[in-house]
Amino acid sequence: MDRRTFLAGVAAGATVGARSALADNYPDQQIRWVVPYPAGGGTDVLARTVAEALRQPLGQALIIDNRPGASTNIGSQIVAAAKPDGYTLMSADNALLAFNEHLFSKLPFNPEKDFSYIGGMSRFPLALVVNPAFEAKTVKDFVAYAKANPGKLNYASPGNGSPHHLAMEMFKARTGTFITHIPYRGAAPALSDVMGGQVPCMFLDLASGLSVIQAGKVRALAIGTAKRIPQFPNLPTLAESGVANSEVFAFQGLLGPAGLPAPIVSRLNSELNKALASAPVQKRMADFGMEALPGTPEQFKAFSRAESKRWGEIIRTAGVKLD
Repeated sequence: MDRRTFLAGVAAGATVGARSALADNYPDQQIRWVVPYPAGGGTDVLARTVAEALRQPLGQALIIDNRPGASTNIGSQIVAAAKPDGYTLMSADNALLAFNEHLFSKLPFNPEKDFSYIGGMSRFPLALVVNPAFEAKTVKDFVAYAKANPGKLNYASPGNGSPHHLAMEMFKARTGTFITHIPYRGAAPALSDVMGGQVPCMFLDLASGLSVIQAGKVRALAIGTAKRIPQFPNLPTLAESGVANSEVFAFQGLLGPAGLPAPIVSRLNSELNKALASAPVQKRMADFGMEALPGTPEQFKAFSRAESKRWGEIIRTAGVKLD
């Protein structure tokens, strides 16, 4: 062995040793968890629920830092620029992981390369809902009404580029209908106007809408899942209703900055999967109509990239841009 090879081996061993020591001592201080949405929404509630479940096994508090704005780009940029030491994490959803690279001409980060994927947390389906007074009782009725009244039917969403907005754009493309988008500043005001009859319909995530559907304040026509869900066993899926290739859901996972040491990623992933399987987290997720999305970091990244490809085609077809 020559001197150069020997020194390279020593350096590599030192690096591995340093990373191992880092993982053994991790975490030794509180962890910042960036949520790129305001407090009180489904993303925030899930983050706080999982963070509390991780407190004991990690031995440190996980402090939620709400950084809303710019379709999650503000919070995402903070995390992309953070030191990769495991003390800055973030909740990431469809916006960062599947939509924004297609909605914006240029981003200050690359969602595939500038983050460490730790694991999935949840997905929650979207349902097509209408005001109870609206005449359509089924998806077939709804499509027939839209085709008979082109351009006269409006739909609400929490904002441009939201899963709810893009779900309806997918629905329009699959059904050949023309329905006008009315964007709101958040799910609550959009839902309020659908309940009040100012706008007749929207795609609604169950995290925001489970209770109002159950209370009959809106009527669900179909759910955007591959199969029917326990909360609404009599509610057909979009596919059952004649709209093929139309699975629509919001999903969330846990990320860190690029370059997060593998032992730390492994530790966080293991504890995250245990937290998702715990009774308190399972109950909280069921209350919000969420489904756990456990797995390895590699599985979550592959899932996210597949969703980006799927939604990229829909966004291009719809011609949606946010800049």
